[in-house]
Amino acid sequence: MAAGKAWSEVCDKLSAWNASVPLVKMRHCHKGKRGFMFLVCITTGFFIACFGPSSVRFLEGLIPMDVCPLPKGVKLQGIDHSLDLWSRTDVQTCTYWGAPIMWDGMFNSTVYDQEHRGRGTSVALTVFAVGRYLDAYLYDFLISAELHFMVGLPVTYYVFTDVPDKVPELKLKQGRTLKVMKIKRHERWQDISMMRMRTIADVIEAYIQHENQYIFCFDVDQVFVGHFGSEALGDLVALMHAFFYHRPKIMYTYDNNPRSTAYMTEGDFYYHAAVFGGSWQRVKNMTEACYRNIVADKMNQVEALWHDESHLNKYLWIHKPSKVLSPEYCWDSLIGYRSDIHVNRLLWAEKQYRKLRNQKA
Repeated sequence: MAAGKAWSEVCDKLSAWNASVPLVKMRHCHKGKRGFMFLVCITTGFFIACFGPSSVRFLEGLIPMDVCPLPKGVKLQGIDHSLDLWSRTDVQTCTYWGAPIMWDGMFNSTVYDQEHRGRGTSVALTVFAVGRYLDAYLYDFLISAELHFMVGLPVTYYVFTDVPDKVPELKLKQGRTLKVMKIKRHERWQDISMMRMRTIADVIEAYIQHENQYIFCFDVDQVFVGHFGSEALGDLVALMHAFFYHRPKIMYTYDNNPRSTAYMTEGDFYYHAAVFGGSWQRVKNMTEACYRNIVADKMNQVEALWHDESHLNKYLWIHKPSKVLSPEYCWDSLIGYRSDIHVNRLLWAEKQYRKLRNQKA
């Protein structure tokens, strides 16, 4: 990022000028960085008042991300050994616990595809299309998934809906199947959102563990627009939220109610519940844990701030993901231009929340 690069140049010059007193040098750099972040926050507040959210999002993009803390040149082990963590200097490419953060330019998708085909990998995809959400989003979601999601690998689509007869009939590619699962419709969309954790755990137990090695869970109001392939597979996979990845952590919207099991005072990233996945074992563990915590909250007449997303963030704070997807894997065009987003793989569809959530089908 331009701002981050400019500050790095300042620190480099200060280092050369003050090399004989390294402690003082580092204090200057850290104080300067804190001052820079304070200035950005003040400027952001000014822009909120004067110019509105689009200008604020532009300013947020100037806030530098952290960097990969691993020594330069280090290679990851296992299937991610081919990743080039140093090909992207404008973004954070790994976490402090050694998980890769997947960005365009870091990987060769052919290498991953060959590895997974050799292993006989198959993937389950779950999506919930309840009430009007089915009519508004499901067809485009499935058609685009056929074009871009895990192309070349066997995929089983699990569509959960209250109106199975309305699921569109599609001609799928060889090795890809669609299973429609009827579920109860809840009056509140929040309950639909939270109950999906139990539903996913149940379908893993009944079907997926016998048929697929991996599972990805998606919101239906999205459209695939680019390659979303086997490089995204991992033991436990989380997604950086597109609206938060440049924001200071103080602005992350974790649940701040001490009575909720989702309560958090700190975290690593803000993860988006619109996309998560991993091996069926790890996803089953996570969805079961989230559901238990949702039930515990209900017993105490508490509801987490962002429902299942709040519980997901709490779980991933305690149980670190083995792979993190960059916002390329779920982008919102309303954010506008960002120089670090080289490709869009999945886009948020146009939202119709007032119509879809407040009217009965």
